[in-house]
Amino acid sequence: MSAIETKHQPQTYDSAFLKACRREPVPHTPVWFMRQAGRSLPEYLKVREGIPMLESCMRPELVTEITLQPVRRHDVDAAIYFSDIVVPLKAIGIDLDIKPGVGPVVADPIRTRADLDRLRDLTPEDVHYVTEAIGMLTGELGSTPLIGFAGAPFTLASYLVEGGPSRNHEHTKALMYGDPQLWADLLDRLAEITSAFLKVQIEAGASAVQLFDSWVGALAPADYRRSVMPASAKVLESVASYGVPRIHFGVGTGELLGLMGEAGADVMGVDYRVSLDEAARRVGPGKALQGNLDPAVLFSTPEAIEAKTDEVLAAAEGLEGHIFNLGHGVLPTTDPTALTRLVEYVHTRTAV
Repeated sequence: MSAIETKHQPQTYDSAFLKACRREPVPHTPVWFMRQAGRSLPEYLKVREGIPMLESCMRPELVTEITLQPVRRHDVDAAIYFSDIVVPLKAIGIDLDIKPGVGPVVADPIRTRADLDRLRDLTPEDVHYVTEAIGMLTGELGSTPLIGFAGAPFTLASYLVEGGPSRNHEHTKALMYGDPQLWADLLDRLAEITSAFLKVQIEAGASAVQLFDSWVGALAPADYRRSVMPASAKVLESVASYGVPRIHFGVGTGELLGLMGEAGADVMGVDYRVSLDEAARRVGPGKALQGNLDPAVLFSTPEAIEAKTDEVLAAAEGLEGHIFNLGHGVLPTTDPTALTRLVEYVHTRTAV
């Protein structure tokens, strides 16, 4: 164990989740869900009522309560820190807001070299509320690991360049192709900010971290390798010395799985478009896999949910390590009972 693990995570080290991340034998397949803390839970809607998203991310007691809610309700094997990928950008002074039904919106997009000066370094003081909340959480969670997370440089760059969510990423790609040096400098700056944000979470007590590259599936493999992979690799390498598992996930990234694995993660997240056995072939040996039930399956019958879960578990047989998750985030109108039943089913079905 590293010094950080010894100091912060002796209780969680032997958890099923961290064992699976390390590709060690587990008592059952561990389960957690992306977006497990959020709009699918009535208790979440109650405590968030009237509080804007970004403000809720900056209130340690509220973050603690929201992060704990799915652990209490579903008995998942890991908690994920409640936040948003744009929090570090807001913390360094970028004028942005999360608009309901839209997502992050940037008032003044970053598209020129002069705009880079607005992306200053992130310090722990900028996100003191993160340190405080994780301290509270690790005290409450006990032997349940806490996953910290951050947005990957490409996805953050896309929000900044487009000014908000985008279907085609035309401004992003125009910059990437038209001014490759400015693009490289932008991603490198974002890699520094993202690395600092992950370090704050690990040093506060997170047992693992996940790097989300939500929009990178919009790229061809050659563009990813040349224009994105170096920045993601820099982030993952920056936290390697802490000894905590590093998970990497993107949406629509079936064609990129091998390259994303090369970027340096310990665990590759797989969306629902690629079966886990095929994903293992693409990623290659030496990494655990995470995934990958289609979130829409949870709107079906209990029998259908179990049948599709069995398909995921069958595809995972023989993997070096498997963490059960959805192939994307929990959809807002998902029945929470379906999630609770799914956790119990996977635990029972895979118990040694």
